[in-house]
Amino acid sequence: MKTFALIGAAGYIAPRHFRAIKDTGNILVAALDKFDSVGIIDSYFPNADFFTEFERFDRHLEKNRHKGEKVDYVSICSPNYLHDAHIRFALRNNAHAICEKPLVLNPWNLDSLNNIEKETGKTVFTILQLRLHSAVRELKKYVDNSPSGKIFNVDLTYITSRGNWYYASWKGDHAKSGGIATNIGVHFYDMLGWIFGEVKSSVVHEHTHDRAAGYIEFNKARVRWFLSINSQTLPREVAVSGQTTYRSIQVEGRELEFSSGFTDLHTDSYADILNGNGFRLEDNKRAIELVHGIRFADPIGLKGDYHPLAKRKNTNHPFLSKTNISE
Repeated sequence: MKTFALIGAAGYIAPRHFRAIKDTGNILVAALDKFDSVGIIDSYFPNADFFTEFERFDRHLEKNRHKGEKVDYVSICSPNYLHDAHIRFALRNNAHAICEKPLVLNPWNLDSLNNIEKETGKTVFTILQLRLHSAVRELKKYVDNSPSGKIFNVDLTYITSRGNWYYASWKGDHAKSGGIATNIGVHFYDMLGWIFGEVKSSVVHEHTHDRAAGYIEFNKARVRWFLSINSQTLPREVAVSGQTTYRSIQVEGRELEFSSGFTDLHTDSYADILNGNGFRLEDNKRAIELVHGIRFADPIGLKGDYHPLAKRKNTNHPFLSKTNISE
């Protein structure tokens, strides 16, 4: 049985980590979040110590470590811009880190973390759960076995509607979330790079507070992509049905069906790590470099081969100021 601490216990993704820790036969001994709406912990680890202040959490782990009760892993579910600091905290507390994506916001942070891994002898793991999805694995196998020189045409569409709260939270601040492409798209870019290889070129057609669109050429694919948190960009048939989320990946005009099979992917990720595998710093590099480039690219407008949904009229948000949407 391994012992875990967790940072970001009140967040949306934390329950998947609680479940993964429990389902792999391990125990959560301490958790941290500045918000105390964490009653969900009772469903998994009611005896875990909980802290709302980082300093007390840090002191608690240090005191226990001196008593020979160190944690083996620190799971990190905190806001994107804090991942780098919390990974460093984990490694310097003599624990491995398991961090949600994006692992970091800037490519050069990966090099620094690599140095700290060497200094501490501990490892940074990340959750790239789409790589474990059966449908995604089948597609990769198909692409790997395709004729040499074959270039696939791919359309990626991901719309996940968000309300006004989004813009008041850290997610609405590009400096903290990395913007739309990073916050809701990094796992898709990772998946595409894993399947189709290195990035040859990337252009951004539009990038606003609530959507982004562009075109990427990988070694084995030409990808038009569109990401949005605005419900007004949903395809008509989806909006009429009452759905607020739409996810589609079309490869050569055929839909990749992966709407199911997500339930256990965090548990599978933990099992993979605990079995001596897992995704490491180098596995994140391609996607982190790609989303960083998208974040700082100058949109070229609707030129060239752009995603059809990029033609949807932009909608300004009444509560946004320029400081919210610029770097």
